[in-house]
Amino acid sequence: MFRLKRFFKKHILREKDSPVYSPSIEELRTAFKTRYWSFKTLLKANNEILEIMADMERVLRSGRSFGMSFIRANCTALSVNLFKIIQNLNIIGDNHYKELYSVSEGIWAEINGEVEKKTVIQGKEIVLPIDKITSRMADQAGSKMANLGELRNRPGFHVPDGFVITAWAYEKFIEHNRIQQEINRRIQTLDADNMERLHRSSSEIQTLIMQGNFPEELQDEIMAAYQKLEARTHKGVTVSMRSSAVGEDSRNVSFAGQYRSELNVSRDFILYTYKEIIASKYTLQAISYRLNRGFRDEDIPMCVGCMEMVDAVSGGVMYSRDPRDFHSETVLIHSAPGLAKSVVEGSVSPDIFTMSRKVPGKIIGKSIQPKEIMVTLSSGDGVTTVQLAPEQKNSPSISDNQAVSLSEIAIGLEDHFGGPQDIEWAIDLEGSIKILQTRPLQKSEKHVSSGTVPDNIGNDIIINTGITASGGTACGQAFLVHTALDMLQFPKGAILIVKYPSPQWASVLPHSVAVIADTGSITGHLATVAREFRVPALFNTGDASQKIKTGDLLTLDADNTRIYSGEVKQLLQHKVEHAGLMSGSPVYTLLESILKLVTPLHLTDPESVEFKPRNCKTVHDITRFCHEMSVREMFDFGKDHAFAERSSKRLLTDIPMQWWILNLEDGLKGDSGGESVRLEDIVSEPMLAIWKGINAFKWAGPPPVDSRGFMSMVFEATMNRELEPSMQTRYADRNYFMISRNFCNLSSRLGFHFSIIEAYTDDYPKNNYISFNFKGGAADHARKIRRVEFIGRVLRQYGFRTEINEDTVLARLEDCDRDSIKEHLKVLGYLVIHTRQLDMIMNNEALVSEYFERFIKDINSFVHIPF
Repeated sequence: MFRLKRFFKKHILREKDSPVYSPSIEELRTAFKTRYWSFKTLLKANNEILEIMADMERVLRSGRSFGMSFIRANCTALSVNLFKIIQNLNIIGDNHYKELYSVSEGIWAEINGEVEKKTVIQGKEIVLPIDKITSRMADQAGSKMANLGELRNRPGFHVPDGFVITAWAYEKFIEHNRIQQEINRRIQTLDADNMERLHRSSSEIQTLIMQGNFPEELQDEIMAAYQKLEARTHKGVTVSMRSSAVGEDSRNVSFAGQYRSELNVSRDFILYTYKEIIASKYTLQAISYRLNRGFRDEDIPMCVGCMEMVDAVSGGVMYSRDPRDFHSETVLIHSAPGLAKSVVEGSVSPDIFTMSRKVPGKIIGKSIQPKEIMVTLSSGDGVTTVQLAPEQKNSPSISDNQAVSLSEIAIGLEDHFGGPQDIEWAIDLEGSIKILQTRPLQKSEKHVSSGTVPDNIGNDIIINTGITASGGTACGQAFLVHTALDMLQFPKGAILIVKYPSPQWASVLPHSVAVIADTGSITGHLATVAREFRVPALFNTGDASQKIKTGDLLTLDADNTRIYSGEVKQLLQHKVEHAGLMSGSPVYTLLESILKLVTPLHLTDPESVEFKPRNCKTVHDITRFCHEMSVREMFDFGKDHAFAERSSKRLLTDIPMQWWILNLEDGLKGDSGGESVRLEDIVSEPMLAIWKGINAFKWAGPPPVDSRGFMSMVFEATMNRELEPSMQTRYADRNYFMISRNFCNLSSRLGFHFSIIEAYTDDYPKNNYISFNFKGGAADHARKIRRVEFIGRVLRQYGFRTEINEDTVLARLEDCDRDSIKEHLKVLGYLVIHTRQLDMIMNNEALVSEYFERFIKDINSFVHIPF
């Protein structure tokens, strides 16, 4: 390539400065060959960019999950291919387009600014006392602790004393250990569907964090904050340490149970536990959740709340509204003896109290569940599970008066935060109710209930009990999960069967069609995430994991708490599809911003004085400009250098129009060096296919024109100077085919309309494509628009993807075998000839319908496209 560039500088570029110099035919042949290969490279890169843009737009519209790896990979591919286009245009055009490099750099500076934009952490404090935190400090303390700090400072709510280790502290720890680059390397290429790789990267990143050392300042301030808490409470106070990541517990995004919390942590284990919790940002379920919800890893620093441990007599979760109906006037309270941990993790079936919001103190419903165990504080660090005494097993875990007090608190929290709340609570040894967490309640999406189903439906009922954790119906093969290894082997489209609905199973929810658990309740973490993902879930079935085996085909009717063997088609008409969770997420919004710099096309008219490099505002503009200029440069080369051997030749044909051939490489059987060529000499597959369409039916002449159509044509011709013979471009009187054996570009101007067909065919469908551009006409603007709509309608009839912009129709077809490409090219050949002057009759609906039917009938008689 270096030698070729040197040749251009020495000989071809020299011609511009020295009129005496005339290159030899061998030099011209070498130069032309270089240009042709650059032209092919440009076309390939242009096609790659069109594919990438289409894929990015398709993913944005589809609602399916994507992450930063998708954005970074596609931006890199766009950048590489755009550079190839600009580079090769400058080779073809003797470096006349160097301005495009700076224009491209400006666009990429904007795109990179969006991609690399990082959340700026406000405040430089390493530790904040809970009394100093408000709800406006979520970027420093995380939403969970910001909400609790807000309540700590409000009368009527009791929140344990404590402090938060801030987002700034997290940044300092990661920076001190220099592990962000290693984290990025593993995160940036992750795919939410590759569970094995997710697991491996998760393990590696957590190990990196656990092996990290504390900066001295960070260690000193955390321990100083603990000593102050100890002074305010009692010596040797143990703490609960809870994740409070930025973005966690916010509206529409719960992160429920995705990060780690540790209870009853003593002074000696605070620093170690801190590392465990920030490492839990990279658990399998947390990474999977972020990828599927569209969050960037770099936007979520991990804060950690440290609060005085509550030795709970009972605990649980309450909802200030029913998540299935926010208009309901009820408060739902789920409770269990001991710590709330057993309720949120789904290891027990809790007592359920349904409280009236309209009538204070009224208990609408009460369901006391048999209980075998409770979770309580161990004598050392951590918690332990103990067996309940016989008299406790069937006793309520809270009193009616406590249920009333809890419901009043729930209503008060909803009023304070301005929306339904999901609240974790505990009752201490003195009977005081402590608020441990409050976040916006995730609402279940509305769907059509399956209603009452007859018992004699024909399928066996395997389970006829349970609690609807997330409504809906689903059918699939069962897959029992007991361990993390089982989770890695979970097949997409299966029904997840578990004994306990642990939050760790959340990583397979995007791949599952339903969840069934032996225990659990509507208030557990997994239930919350299932509702977010709109995955039907039935909990507290008792023994589903024993009755169902892996591979069993099941139909779940979660609303009616039934599990059927086999497929029940009557129910599946109410099946709820997974939610499109990406819309509005940070990654989704980022892709939207990037596409604004990539896909819009402003340079639509090559004949406009604005068609210049400096007016390229997007990647698409640059590709459009380069494609147009490359075609012009290829045609100009033969003319400017009097290059007869490879310049355009007249096609000898009976069709009374000028058709010119520029053989790029191997489009002719042989080249005699004459000024004309016959059809039988042409071996270009795409050109011959187009020609068959051109020659299939003789043009019947202009359609009958009404007086308005005629006058509109006259007016357009007098007002549009580009239609005057003296103002026509150098391409106006000729129709040019640029050809090789597998490639063809037809630039055609017939009458007042201009069209371009570009096509490539070979044995690999992925390489094959057709691009079609039609513009212009002699009638008024409205009729021209109706004509392109007419053409678009015909093209869609044959499977083309079309886009109409003013009086221009763009059409594309790709990923087809070569025979299909050739058949579709016949359609375009026909349209190039037979759409002339059709704009004249576009106000006559009867004639429009008649011509449409005629076109379809004609095309179908010689084109064979399977549908």
